[in-house]
Amino acid sequence: MNNLLGITPKQLRRAADLQERILKLQDELTGILGVPPETPAGAPAAPKNGRRKRRTMSAAGRAAVAAAQRARWAKIKAEKTPAKAEKKGRRKLSAAGRAAIAAAARARWAKAKAAGKKSL
Repeated sequence: MNNLLGITPKQLRRAADLQERILKLQDELTGILGVPPETPAGAPAAPKNGRRKRRTMSAAGRAAVAAAQRARWAKIKAEKTPAKAEKKGRRKLSAAGRAAIAAAARARWAKAKAAGKKSL
């Protein structure tokens, strides 16, 4: 069956018929014995419900995987976060700066009131 390009349609039909006969015979054998035959590769056939048994991991295996993941995250966080700089204090306004702002506000309001406005 390695060279499918070199066979004739008649040979292909014959091969398909043989395959169907083999499958029917396997079904009949399963009905008699009650055990599904093994696949050609030697592995057991798939279960009838189509589900395989799930693999489980031991507690030690899970612990090893978790420890490895924690180590990876620690390494990433160590590379990402440089040493923290001191937090800057809150900036304060000097008395002179506050007086300048207040004087500018008074001047704006005086100009607005002189123009007859009740709001800026």
